[in-house]
Amino acid sequence: MAPTKITTLLFDCDNTLVLSEELAFEACAELANEILEAKNIPDRYTGPQLLNEFVGQNFRGMMVSLKAKYKYEMDDDELNRYVLKEEDKVIAKLKAELRPCVGVDAELEKLEAHRKYHLAVVSSSALRRVQASVEKVGHAKYFQDTHVFSAATSLPKPTSKPDPAVYIHAMEVLGKKAEECVAVEDSKSGATAAFRAHIKTIGYVGSYEPEKQAEMRQVLKDAGCCVVMDDWKEFEGCMEKIEAGEV
Repeated sequence: MAPTKITTLLFDCDNTLVLSEELAFEACAELANEILEAKNIPDRYTGPQLLNEFVGQNFRGMMVSLKAKYKYEMDDDELNRYVLKEEDKVIAKLKAELRPCVGVDAELEKLEAHRKYHLAVVSSSALRRVQASVEKVGHAKYFQDTHVFSAATSLPKPTSKPDPAVYIHAMEVLGKKAEECVAVEDSKSGATAAFRAHIKTIGYVGSYEPEKQAEMRQVLKDAGCCVVMDDWKEFEGCMEKIEAGEV
């Protein structure tokens, strides 16, 4: 492969920059169970069960999937009420307990110091949640407000990864082409979205439990990641491989 000139890095947020998924899915499970009870459906979810089944999807996407799975009725107004309720619950948890992914702070500091790339966040989560997350852990200084994109909020029609729409939208706003971008993703749905947008993607498995990392490395490779890292300290080496045209 020929060497590639990369100008822009597009970071997923949840469990890529910040350890938010476990906290968020606790709140999501409470609301999912409230909905199932209201619809007279006996099944209930714990946070880890919901995370395992729907990782990488935003709350709206999860509710659409649950609706299809259990075949109950929910109009747009009711769905929107639950989406707003979920945002408030999750943001409260994040503001209280959120931590950055191990090692990411050092890499962001280096990227900021070198100013070689444009940096942006491209997430499935609601914009309020993403902004609360990056602010809580001190990452907001690395991303201009106009460089934080949400599949749930930034698009004319809300969607969720693996739909590539949010990546395509981000590139349009930033004035970038896919071949000059690199994405960083931790989930199958996120990696699939970036792949469908024709963006080379670094997979990250450091936010998973050690016993699940080998499985997720393969999942991310199968979803289109050209290289996978266990730890953020490997990021620079991954970028060197991509820019040299080795992957």
